[in-house]
Amino acid sequence: MPTVEIDPDELRELTGHDDKDDDALREDLFALGLEYEGETDDGEFELEFAPDRLDRLSVEGVARSLRYQYGDDRGVYVPNTNDAEWTIEVDADVPDERPYVTGAVVRGLDMDEAALESLIQLQEKLHATMGRQRAKGAIGVHDLTMLKGQVAATGGENTPEEEDDPRTETASPGGKSVRYTGIGKREDTFVPLEENHEMNPQEVLMGHHTAHKFADLVESYERMPAIYDDIGLFSFPPVINGKRTEVTTDSRDLFIEMTGTDQRTIDQMLSIVCYALDARGGRVEEVDVEYADDASGDYAGHTLTRPLFETKTKTVAHSDVESTLGIDLDGEEVVELLERAGLGVVAVDPDTDTDALTYEVEIPPYRVDVLHPVDVIDDVGRAYGFNELEPRYPDVSTVGGRHERSRLERAARTALVGLGFEDLLNFHLISEEANYDRLDVERPERSSGDGASGENRERGSDVLGAGDPAVIQEPYSEDYEIVRTWALPSVMLVLENNTHRSYPQDLSEVGFAAEQDGDEATKMAERQTVAAALARHDASYEDAKGRLQALCRSFDVELATPPTEHPSFVSGRTADVVIDGEKVGVIGEVHPKVLVEYDLEVPVAAFEFDLDALRE
Repeated sequence: MPTVEIDPDELRELTGHDDKDDDALREDLFALGLEYEGETDDGEFELEFAPDRLDRLSVEGVARSLRYQYGDDRGVYVPNTNDAEWTIEVDADVPDERPYVTGAVVRGLDMDEAALESLIQLQEKLHATMGRQRAKGAIGVHDLTMLKGQVAATGGENTPEEEDDPRTETASPGGKSVRYTGIGKREDTFVPLEENHEMNPQEVLMGHHTAHKFADLVESYERMPAIYDDIGLFSFPPVINGKRTEVTTDSRDLFIEMTGTDQRTIDQMLSIVCYALDARGGRVEEVDVEYADDASGDYAGHTLTRPLFETKTKTVAHSDVESTLGIDLDGEEVVELLERAGLGVVAVDPDTDTDALTYEVEIPPYRVDVLHPVDVIDDVGRAYGFNELEPRYPDVSTVGGRHERSRLERAARTALVGLGFEDLLNFHLISEEANYDRLDVERPERSSGDGASGENRERGSDVLGAGDPAVIQEPYSEDYEIVRTWALPSVMLVLENNTHRSYPQDLSEVGFAAEQDGDEATKMAERQTVAAALARHDASYEDAKGRLQALCRSFDVELATPPTEHPSFVSGRTADVVIDGEKVGVIGEVHPKVLVEYDLEVPVAAFEFDLDALRE
C-alpha cells in the first residue's frame, strides 16, 4: 500500500491541537484508517493510506480529516474563488493523445519549506495514483510572478506569421493568457528544471537526468505538448517544467496547470491540490480553459471555468445505514455523524416513518472516492468509530462451516507446502503489461462487453492466460488495470522482487483468475488456479513435472503431459497439463526472453492449472 510522510508537529499546528502527543495522534490517525508504519530519520510519521482517500495524500488533507473527526469542523466546505484573470488557450496543434488541460491560480501563500515539501509530495503521490505515473494526468506548478500573460485590450487578430509562431497567444480582452499547443521535438528550446542551459524537447528526453524517465509517455507523439506564455516555452508536460517558473520558498502566487488524457481525472486532481493550498491560506482564483473550435477531444469550441468546485449528492436510506453497520441509530445521530465526516446532509422523512427516512448527502469536490451510497455509510461507521461496534452473534439458527471449495484450496496449499513450495497470496488485480506483454502473451482484442467470443475466445482457451480480461474502468494505479487471467504473472513478479534473496526459490499460489466468456450467465468465467515456479540454477522441466506428479498422486488423479507450445515457455520443453483426460493447464521451462524481462539470472520451471481438476 502507498505511504505518505507527515510531520506530527505540523499536523498539530494545522489541526489546532497542540496538546496531542505522538501516541494520541497515532491513535486518532488509526481511527481514520491511516496505519502507522514507522518514522523517517527526520521524525516524520510514515502512514499507510487507503488508495481511495486521495485527499489524504498531504498533511493538509490529513489535518482536515482530523478536524472533522474531532468535531472542530462540520459539514461541507467549498473554498471561495475569485473570478478568472488568466486563460489557458488550447489550439488545434495540441497532440491528439493528450488533448485536455485544466488550471487554477492560488495567491497569497506563505510558502515555507514545510509547505513546499508537502506540495511536492502531494504532486508526486497524485502522479503515482490518479495520474498513472503521469500517463493519465500530470501536474505543473509555477511561480505566477515569473509568467507574462499577454494583455489583450482590443482582442485583435494575429497576422498569419504570428499564428505560425508557437510563442504567439491571443488573450481574452482585458485578461492574461497562456497557450497549450504542440511543437516539433526540435522546434524550440527552454531551460528545464535542474539545468542551466537551453534544451529542446528531444534533448530533454534523451539527456535530462530526471526527465528521461518519462520519455516513453511522449516519444511516439508526432508533436510534443508545450505551454507558452508571452516570453516563451515554460512547460513541457508531462515531462518537466521550465526553470524560469520554478516554485521556491519565496513564491507567494502559483499558477497550476494539469494536462492529461481525461478531463474528469485532471479536474479531480486539481480540486485536491487547490484544497491543500487553501488550507495553507491561499486564495483560489479561477482560470478559463478555452478550447479552439478545431481542437481535439470532447470540448472543442467550449470554454471551461476551473477549478470545478461542484458538489454531488447521494441518497442514502436510514435502514441501509443500520443494516450495514449493525447498530441502531436515530436520525439526529446519523446527521451528526455525516457532518463530522465532512459531508452535508438533509434528512428527508415524508411519512414520519423511520423505515422511510432517507438522507440527501452532499459530497465535497475533493472526495473523489464516493461513488455509491455504501461509501457514505462507510463514512458514518468511521465517524461513529469501528472500534466502538460491539461484536454479537448473528441471529441465525445455522452453524457456519468451511465451504467445500475452501477445503480443496486448503488441501492444495498444504500439499504444495509439503512439496517444498512457499505459499503466496497476491493481488487479483494486475496491469495489462504484466498479465500479457511481459510473458510474451499476445493481448486479446477488447470484446464488446458481452464476453469473449469468436477468435478471442478460441485464443483464450488455446493459450493459458490469453483470455479477454475484466477491465477496471477508472483504475487509480496503472498496476491494477484488470483482473488477472492467470496467476503465473503474479508469481513472476514476486521472483523479480526477490532477486536480492538467495536461491533456490520455490513459490506457489492458489488464487483467483477470470476472463470474459459469453456462455456464462455473468459473462465472466471465474476459476481458482494453481500456479507454481521453481527458480534455481538447475531448474528444469523434469523438476516441475516431478512436483506436479506428486501433487496429483496426493489427490488420486491421473496426470498426462502431451507436448504443446506456449509463448511464455521454451519450445520443446513445454506440455499441456491433462488431468483425468481434460486439458487444464500448462507446464514448462520459462523462456529466456521472459527471464531477461524479469531480470532473473537463474532458470525457472513453472506450471499452472485449474484447481477444480484436483476435485474427486
